[in-house]
Amino acid sequence: MSSTTLDPSRRGTHAAGHTAGTLPGTSTGPGPSFLRVLNSEFIKFRTLLSTLILLGCTVLVVVGFGALSAWGTGQFSEAASRDPQAAAAFAAQGGDLAVGVPTSGIAFAQLILGSLGVLLMSSEFTTGMARSTFAAVPKRIPAFAAKLLVVMVTAFVLTAASVFLAGLVSLPILDNYGLKLDLSSSQSVKMLLVNSLYVAAVAAIGMALGSLIRNSAGGIMSLVGLFFVAPIAFQLIPGDFFVQARKYLPGNTVDPMTAVQHVPDTLEAWQAALVLGAWVVIPVVLAAVLLKKRDV
Repeated sequence: MSSTTLDPSRRGTHAAGHTAGTLPGTSTGPGPSFLRVLNSEFIKFRTLLSTLILLGCTVLVVVGFGALSAWGTGQFSEAASRDPQAAAAFAAQGGDLAVGVPTSGIAFAQLILGSLGVLLMSSEFTTGMARSTFAAVPKRIPAFAAKLLVVMVTAFVLTAASVFLAGLVSLPILDNYGLKLDLSSSQSVKMLLVNSLYVAAVAAIGMALGSLIRNSAGGIMSLVGLFFVAPIAFQLIPGDFFVQARKYLPGNTVDPMTAVQHVPDTLEAWQAALVLGAWVVIPVVLAAVLLKKRDV
């Protein structure tokens, strides 16, 4: 009998082939794979008590304002049946106000989840966690992208679920006043999806601001200024420039995308979508570039 021996050169080539091959969950570059980074960021996200509190507050605010809006719309409708002036005001607003009831709390949801986006990144720098994070992920961009994906998906899913729940809570209130709300109608579904995407975009902008400013208070104040102060200021300052510029603020892009018909002196739906996309892409890309260049 003869024994078969493996040529050392072939054995080395065989081992090198296994080393060079990529297996699921591994990475050929420095640092862990993106899936492992994503899992790590999701664990950090869901184990923070402050995150859970903010998420819970978002649900309560959206559902609470939905119920309150349903009651107010019912009261308005009841007054319109007795008062000709109220009836004219009701007709001037389109008549069917019930379809907007479930999304009446979006303005507050965007503030909460936008602030969550700010804190998700700014807290890395204020607590010193950024040193550990970027030591484990030297390229930095995978960690940033993982955080961005986590906060955007969470904001979208949570907003969609909250709006739907607000609609369910509003149904019996509106029915008590003889108003009908069809949650399965195309307009209701459009309102739910567009507003959920909008809040996810605001969360992404908030995270970009948190990365750029690296301070929680400064990032949140910048977010508030952009979405709440700037629209009011642009409305109060006279001049055609501010009238036109107000259309391009991110907070004024959601109404054109959810309108049944195009409202005069507003952007088209596709224009509003492009403007909102630009407000997300530009800060996020700038934040990613500076994250690579600046020290932690």
